[in-house]
Amino acid sequence: MSVETAALRPGYDISRVIKGGWQLAGDHGPVERQAAIADMEAFVDAGITAFDCADIYTGVEDMIGAFIADLRKRRGSEVAERVQIHTKLVPDLERLGTLADADVEAIVDRSLKRLGIERLHLVQFYWWDTSIGSPVRAMEVLKRCQEKGKIAHLGVTNWDVAETAPFMDGGIDLVSTQVQYSLLDRRPAKTLVPWSTANNISLLCYGTLAGGFLTDTWLGRPDPGFTFENRSLVKYRLIIDECGPWSSFQTLLQLLKEIGDRHGVSLSSVATRWVLQQPQVAAAIVGARYARHLPKTLEVFRFRLDEQDLARISDWLDAAPGPAGAVFALERDRTGRHGRIMKYNLNTRPDDAVLAASNG
Repeated sequence: MSVETAALRPGYDISRVIKGGWQLAGDHGPVERQAAIADMEAFVDAGITAFDCADIYTGVEDMIGAFIADLRKRRGSEVAERVQIHTKLVPDLERLGTLADADVEAIVDRSLKRLGIERLHLVQFYWWDTSIGSPVRAMEVLKRCQEKGKIAHLGVTNWDVAETAPFMDGGIDLVSTQVQYSLLDRRPAKTLVPWSTANNISLLCYGTLAGGFLTDTWLGRPDPGFTFENRSLVKYRLIIDECGPWSSFQTLLQLLKEIGDRHGVSLSSVATRWVLQQPQVAAAIVGARYARHLPKTLEVFRFRLDEQDLARISDWLDAAPGPAGAVFALERDRTGRHGRIMKYNLNTRPDDAVLAASNG
């Protein structure tokens, strides 16, 4: 069994499963830091070479940087350079109106320093409120960083066509857009997928397992309500609620289990495989923290969903349309139930010497 790959641009191929980093950040439950760092090597050796992180995922860039440094020391630069870093640049909401060009480049430099590499493979840009400040100008700074060799490729995250098009119109070559896309959230399929297809932009999809809800763990379980130990579970429980009652969700899990049993894989692999078979999807971002999760993660490359499987899933989808509106629109509404659980100012911290200096 080999790991499937996708070309974002000629000469830049990535694994179609990307190792996610959000679950390694704070506020998502306990993390065994040293074990998580050590276990990253198993993913690379298995062929999952793309790692997703962000400047606002507390401590995650540092963790991946520690892993790369150790890998380089023990196995040499050639092996260390297999690791492909997809990070994000997400300025704080409270700073959008005053963010200077130097501040944007300082965030890039900070990511490079944390990761201990000379060039970021992909920087995915997001701006919490495009009516504040100048996101296009900030992206132009990233393009200049690209020209300097600090960034190889540029993308965006959590936007639909209306928010993404101005960057394309400004001459930015966007290779990807990272969005939430799953059986429970098909908002990208409405307008973003056909537009991205026409503009040669690949989708990198997170939330494919809905924070762990689309796994055997929740099959047959009673409705837990909305009280959880971390924001990730609250976020995805709200998405489930957009699809209908808990009983409908249980029907989906049972259906995925039956399909999985037919192929000899887990229901979570069926959920991820469905996303990978959607048009214009290059990869799914899976938040496997430790190497013990690797065998199940790799299952997705052992099979394909056939017409019978897809038809059965479509029947459920037709009855449970899921969240309405544009990509991430619910989450951007700071007064709504989805937006109220978001954290909008995670980039600058009191101990952040780099950005504190740029604030002057």
